[in-house]
Amino acid sequence: MQEWITNEHVDTNILQAIRSGVIDTGRELARTYGGNARPIACAVTEHLSLIGGITGRTEFNRLFIDFLWIDPQWRRRGLAAEALHRIEALAAQRGCIDAIIETLDEDIAQWYQRTGYSPIAQLPGYCGPWSRHTLLKRLTSP
Repeated sequence: MQEWITNEHVDTNILQAIRSGVIDTGRELARTYGGNARPIACAVTEHLSLIGGITGRTEFNRLFIDFLWIDPQWRRRGLAAEALHRIEALAAQRGCIDAIIETLDEDIAQWYQRTGYSPIAQLPGYCGPWSRHTLLKRLTSP
């Protein structure tokens, strides 16, 4: 007998199972076209405490950046740029020719542009007051 679970009754395990189902289906589809997603990450610590890092995956000769985070007390010290450059270098060693990232923050999109990324798409009013910015950077010379 089917039972529909809605709203606050959908617990985190169910939400994670749905997310995993979508990701697994996408990964299987990508494999049929030669895709092989490999996780990639770089983290920075101070006295064994995490102060920031960056995560993503490499696939189809592209670095897909998911998250870049630096603890607020450690910001404005160049750590974000260093994390970005380190993961780009790791991705280039894997044969990636470019990197792609998305953000909803206009100031962050401008920061990515200062680090060498070029805007390739923008969806104004994507979510409330924010626009969705997609930026791309070439990692190797043509």
